[in-house]
Amino acid sequence: MTARFEVLATGPLTTIQDSGRPGQAALGIGRSGACDRTSYQLANRLVGNHPDAATLEVTFGGLSVLAESDLVYAVTGAPCSNVALNAPALLRKDEVLQLGTPRTGLRSYVAFRGGLDVDPVLGSRSTDLLSGLGPARVAAGDVVALGKDHGPMPGVDLAPVADPPGDEVSVRVLPGPRRDWFTDAGWQSLTGQSYTVSSNSNRVGVRFEGKPLERAQDGELPSEGMELGALQIPPSGLPVLFLADHPVTGGYPVIAYVAAPDLDACGQLRPGQSLRFRA
Repeated sequence: MTARFEVLATGPLTTIQDSGRPGQAALGIGRSGACDRTSYQLANRLVGNHPDAATLEVTFGGLSVLAESDLVYAVTGAPCSNVALNAPALLRKDEVLQLGTPRTGLRSYVAFRGGLDVDPVLGSRSTDLLSGLGPARVAAGDVVALGKDHGPMPGVDLAPVADPPGDEVSVRVLPGPRRDWFTDAGWQSLTGQSYTVSSNSNRVGVRFEGKPLERAQDGELPSEGMELGALQIPPSGLPVLFLADHPVTGGYPVIAYVAAPDLDACGQLRPGQSLRFRA
């Protein structure tokens, strides 16, 4: 018998995510995948899944699912109320798993033992909101089947992982390929001010409110390749940080890149939170 659950509610946004579609940017295909890869990987480890098993990425809580059979699951990332965090748990048949509002952070990951059994697209089960590749957004009424491919349980009762910070976040940046398009004062402004995360942010990128950066040269830039973590500066002078569903090319100058070890923290930024870029 195939294990399944029915989605009763999704909260603001729930998508299916795995490790993404790496290595296909030359074909115009972005990586997508989990925004907070550390939390995603931990969820899979806690239930004995393979590293690239598909999970649910839940934005700001609100997910509710009804088990149609006994299910082993784990919730990581943003610490939602009503559920155990960073620990394997059992959801009995006909029980409901309901994620409340997280104390801090933005995205929670729910891994079920066996992974989500949905059809892959171009080698991945990730939903890419920008390109439309992958499964549709999870919706109330969906019945999701689980796979049977998994390893042994890890024998861990609780993973001692800190919650995402709720106060100001600081991330390291490295000069980007178009650093010379900005004055030294512009660079100092980038690394010296505290930005506020805009509500106009999503899986494609985080937009910030703050003081615009001073440019050393104007004009247009031909489209060029973009990577995860790019800090692109549009005409507003305010940075946009590219996340998992970012485009593979862009025409605005990239002043800097967020250091790879700090990218997962950026995937947990919520609107109104403050952030500093440090050189």
